[in-house]
Amino acid sequence: MNPGDALLGAIEAWTRDGRGLDDAEFDARARALFAYQLERNPVYARFAASLGFSSTNLPRDWREIPAVPSSAFKDATLATFPIERAELLFHTSGTTAAQSGKHYVERAALYDASLVAAFDRFMLPDRPRLRFLNLVPNPRFARHSSLGYMVGHLSVLRGGGPPAYFLDGDALDVDAFIKAFEQEFALDRGVLLATTAFALSSLLDALEARGKRFTAPAGSRVMETGGFKGRAKVVAREELYARTEAALGIPQPSIVAEYGMTELLSQYYDTPESRGRALRVKAGPPWLRTLVVDSAGVEVAPGAIGFLRHVDLANVSSVLAVETEDRGYAVEGGFVLLGRALDAPPRGCSLDAETLHARVAAR
Repeated sequence: MNPGDALLGAIEAWTRDGRGLDDAEFDARARALFAYQLERNPVYARFAASLGFSSTNLPRDWREIPAVPSSAFKDATLATFPIERAELLFHTSGTTAAQSGKHYVERAALYDASLVAAFDRFMLPDRPRLRFLNLVPNPRFARHSSLGYMVGHLSVLRGGGPPAYFLDGDALDVDAFIKAFEQEFALDRGVLLATTAFALSSLLDALEARGKRFTAPAGSRVMETGGFKGRAKVVAREELYARTEAALGIPQPSIVAEYGMTELLSQYYDTPESRGRALRVKAGPPWLRTLVVDSAGVEVAPGAIGFLRHVDLANVSSVLAVETEDRGYAVEGGFVLLGRALDAPPRGCSLDAETLHARVAAR
């Protein structure tokens, strides 16, 4: 059986009755997927061979599965299938097209299932129908943005009303946002604001400059994705969320940070127990796990700061283990995200809104 078919069954079981994957089942699935990828992904197979792994010498435990650096998607084609069959193609962020990597996805259905299951569990456990107001790339014009695809798909599938986008290239349409927000307020209909940290900070700057404050309808919430990554103006999350509560009337426990990347097909979210606290813990669906490793790639003790390595069973058509420049530390129930290493090159969804501050300030 294709590992994707088996995972679809596990996603369905988790969605239906909350049945996850215990350590033994995750380990078996991860090692089987690694063997599958060695057979079909020649670039990954050569990389694994350089570390002593092959189809006849598999890891004893999923923690030993070799992880490619996230930058590898810029350097090579990492796919387990002929890329002309890809149903989705996502470009990683970069300052130029030449620096952008590519993540080829053979089956959109697997990504969609993983995406929706985690979003429902972490963002919509009460199953409201909220109007999506989006400060992210419009997928109509950003066909290869994983963030645009993610929010666009969720907006249509889970939204209560047509989704609205307020980014035109790198410019934020503040007037249109205010009009849409006031319309939902008049209808007493909750909203879900999907935004990068950059775009949210720029929106708050504009609202504060105009003296605008709102009280969002009950049930409204924010999904904030992507940090500042050392670019432009940096605002601490505590400050950003406090300003959001003051300007939009959405309480801080209803502001949820999503953590994902183009190189992964599953996402993490703030755990419900940690929302509204200074220390927020990230958790994901049961087919996604994280190791915290040192600069040599060795797992560190719980509580020790290191780099985040993600093992995503939904990454069937590329590589299941990806190592990042993001730092954090493991805690009970998940991990705490600290951000990128200071010397890491800028990357990530937030770069799409990098010039918003200058554009909005000039208006």
